Amino acid sequence: MNPAELSPRDAWQRYVDRRRPESTEHSARSYYYSLKLFAEWCEDNQIESVSDFTGWTFESYETKRSGDDLAPITLRREMQTLKQFVEYLERIEAVEQGLSEKVHVPNVDPEDESSDTKLPSDQATALLQHYRQTEPASRRHAVLEVLWHVGCRLGALRGLDVRDYYPEEQYLEFHHRPETDTPLKNKMDGARPVALPDPVVETLDRYLDSSNYWEKYDDHGRQPLFPSRQGRPGHNTVRTICYEATLPCNYTECPHDRDPESCEWTKRNQSSKCPSSRSPHQIRTGSITWQLDSGIPPEVVSARANVGVQTLRKHYDKAGA
Repeated sequence: MNPAELSPRDAWQRYVDRRRPESTEHSARSYYYSLKLFAEWCEDNQIESVSDFTGWTFESYETKRSGDDLAPITLRREMQTLKQFVEYLERIEAVEQGLSEKVHVPNVDPEDESSDTKLPSDQATALLQHYRQTEPASRRHAVLEVLWHVGCRLGALRGLDVRDYYPEEQYLEFHHRPETDTPLKNKMDGARPVALPDPVVETLDRYLDSSNYWEKYDDHGRQPLFPSRQGRPGHNTVRTICYEATLPCNYTECPHDRDPESCEWTKRNQSSKCPSSRSPHQIRTGSITWQLDSGIPPEVVSARANVGVQTLRKHYDKAGA
């Protein structure tokens, strides 16, 4: 068969099948649904074969998707996937060389880009299961358990003291303490108790009873729940813990074909460079999505994560992404 005669649907399915062995399940789903929309649009517009693709095809599709009220980062991701698809068609000589250059990939504001990147629930589950079995009392495990099950901000996590943890009652209490350098973003409106499930309580108890917990005090005489060797951890310290905790090679083979033994991304101050590691905000985004997908009412998630319901739905609910 002449590859130029492939229908958009057949080409889409062939491309997804080709990418599946080298992609995570999350990425494969992303390719599938993004290009499914394009293939269906082609059918609606009587584009019968890939040889009919032109720059106007891609311009028209981008205009259509722009009108669907997509978040800027979602449109960028879809057009990037489309560009990669056309590059594949070039490689198998189904379309003319250079056609992929006619696919416009829009730029987005860095803040929009970061807000759409999240720790997927399947990766979070795999990481937590790994830590529960191999290092149940480590600091990075305890931090990840709290961030994932609560969805709190970096500053809120950093401000927690040992006294804010109530193991018998199974909850954490967040306090606005600007006078001692741990304010909450929403000030007194951010102060709240948050219930903890059994696995988080078990992890925190083990962590606090282990040698991994350093009994340190900050400059104000407070005892941080997640201290550094100097006292209260800095914001960059918390970020580094999160990047290290979410390295995929902690629990599975490297998705980037690197040897963890020699990879510089596994070094403490280089883990943020790994494309698959995640920041505190990206863990928070994934947590909120996961909580919503689990059937927890938006109002409850809103109270736990301290974010307005409307803001939550607009910026954090990335269900299906």
